[in-house]
Amino acid sequence: MNRYLLPLSVLGTVAGGAVLLRDYVAGGACPSKATIHGKTVIVTGANTGIGKQTALELAKRGGNVILACRDMEKCEAAAKEIRGETLNHHVNARHLDLASLRSVREFATKILAGSASRARPVLWGHAVTRRALVGDPESRRRVPGAPACFAGCLFANPEEEQVHVLVNNAAVMRCPHWTTEDGFEMQFGVNYLGHFLLTNLLLDKLKASAPSRIINLSSLAHVAGHIDFDDLNWEKRKYDTKAAYCQSKLAIVLFTKELSRRLQGTGVTVNALHPGVARTELGRHTGLHSSAFSSFMLGPIFWLLVKSPQLAAQPSTYLAVAEELEGVSGKYFDGLKEKAPAPEAEDEEVARRLWAESAHLVGLEMSHGSSVKGQPLPK
Repeated sequence: MNRYLLPLSVLGTVAGGAVLLRDYVAGGACPSKATIHGKTVIVTGANTGIGKQTALELAKRGGNVILACRDMEKCEAAAKEIRGETLNHHVNARHLDLASLRSVREFATKILAGSASRARPVLWGHAVTRRALVGDPESRRRVPGAPACFAGCLFANPEEEQVHVLVNNAAVMRCPHWTTEDGFEMQFGVNYLGHFLLTNLLLDKLKASAPSRIINLSSLAHVAGHIDFDDLNWEKRKYDTKAAYCQSKLAIVLFTKELSRRLQGTGVTVNALHPGVARTELGRHTGLHSSAFSSFMLGPIFWLLVKSPQLAAQPSTYLAVAEELEGVSGKYFDGLKEKAPAPEAEDEEVARRLWAESAHLVGLEMSHGSSVKGQPLPK
C-alpha cells in the first residue's frame, strides 16, 4: 500500500495545482454586488458567448437590457432564455449589424426616439397598463373590455427612454479577407468602426442619462497591434488576418482614451477591457479545432487557460455596475484589474489622429465639443 502513497500524493498535488492555476487564470466572479434596477443597458453581440452572459448577469441585477444583434432569430431566442432564467421581462432584442453603417444609424435612431413619446399607452381608446404591454409577449395580459388583438397599439418603450450603460462587445476574429457593406476590412469595420459610430450617435442620450458608462471590449492582442494610417483598410498590403485583428483591438483602446478625454465633466465614463480567452464562437476562424488531433493535443492547455463565457463576462459586469468605479474613466482592465495597455495605446497623438480618420470614414462631421454630429456618407 505504501508504494502507491507517493504516486497518489504527487498526482493529487498536480491535480490540485492545476485546478488552482485554472481558477487563478479565470479571474473569479465580479466582486461587486451592486444592482441596477431601472437602468437601461445595451449589449452588442449579445446572442451568444460573452455578450449573452453579460446580458444575463446585468438582467439578474435588475437592468432593462437590450440585446443588439445581427441575427434576430438567435437574438430573440437569447432574450427569451434570459427572461425565463432571470424572471426579468425587461429584456428585449433589437437588430444591429455592425458591418453596415446604415444598420448602425437605424438602430441608433430607434434608441434616440425612445424618449420622444412618454404618453400613456392607449389601445383603441382603452387605457393599458405598462405591465400589460412591456416585456415577454407570452406574459402580456388582455385588458378587460379591449379587443384581443394588440395590432395598432401605440406605446413608449421605457427601456429606451434613457441609456445608462453601453457595452460594445460584438467582434469578429481572424476571419478571411472579407469586407463590410461599406467596403471596410471586416475586423476593423465590425470590431472598431461600427462601435465608434454607434457610440458617437448615442452620446447625447448617454449624457442625458448620466451618470452612465461605456465599456469597450478589447483584447490582450492589442499589444501586437499597430495603426497603419497609410493602409487602415488593408488595400495596399498582403492581408494578414491576425495583424488585422490586433489593429482593430488596438484601435478600441485608443478610441477609449480619446473618448474619455472628450467626455470629461459630462458624467459619462468609458473604459476598455480584456475579458480573457474564452470558449466562444469568436475563435471559429482560427482553425485550432479543425482536426481531432489538434483538439486532443490542445485540450489540456485549453482546459487550463481558457475561461467559460460566464467567467469571461465578469469583467464587463464589474465595469458596468461597480460603485467603486464611479468616475473612473480612460482606463484599461485586464480581467478585473486595471493594467497599463501597450505603449502605442497611450499615444495621445495617435489617438487623436485615429479619431479624425474614423470620423471621416464613417461620415461624421467633427464638432468643437466632445462628440460629433452624424452626416450621410458621401456617394
